Amino acid sequence: MTDSNTSIPGSALSRLTEALGSDAKRKGPPPVERWNPPYCGEIDMRIAADGSWHYMGSPINRPALVKLFSTVLRRDPERYVLVTPVERVGIIVEDAPFLAVEMALEGEGEARQIAFRTNVDDLVQVGPDHPLRFEQDQHGGVKPYVKVRGDLWALVTRALALDLMALAEEREVEGQRMFGIAVERAFFPIVAASDLGEVP
Repeated sequence: MTDSNTSIPGSALSRLTEALGSDAKRKGPPPVERWNPPYCGEIDMRIAADGSWHYMGSPINRPALVKLFSTVLRRDPERYVLVTPVERVGIIVEDAPFLAVEMALEGEGEARQIAFRTNVDDLVQVGPDHPLRFEQDQHGGVKPYVKVRGDLWALVTRALALDLMALAEEREVEGQRMFGIAVERAFFPIVAASDLGEVP
């Protein structure tokens, strides 16, 4: 099913699109952190764990529309919201709002640089502003994430996660041996070395 509901006059999707107006042509994300419009409740929009966007139970099949909405996504303390200059609405995010679908690697050790491209074409270079974090999945494996902006993270796809984990090494962090990844003089721990048996 297509996202024909985007053309329904007065629908939440149309209202949001119209509210953004010229922001759709803005280079770079709009300043959503500075916008503080009233909260208008939740809309039936969901970002699935596989990174796909859905509205009223149907996938949004227009990449340009998904990219537009991704630029006005924000994580508030209570929920994920889409923010325009005139309203703020809650949506559901099953895991992370973005997926890291491409990885570029340059250098080794302390000089190593890692960059990711997300499924909505954000480009992020791992470092203090875009750290890595790791969580355990329901099967005991490791799920890597990279921070995109604000409190929005991208889940690294499984294929890339395997390549990323291949870069891991053991180091001492605050007196404890840790297994992690070194990037540009920073070290992002995954697990304690004593728990290595749990890393796939």
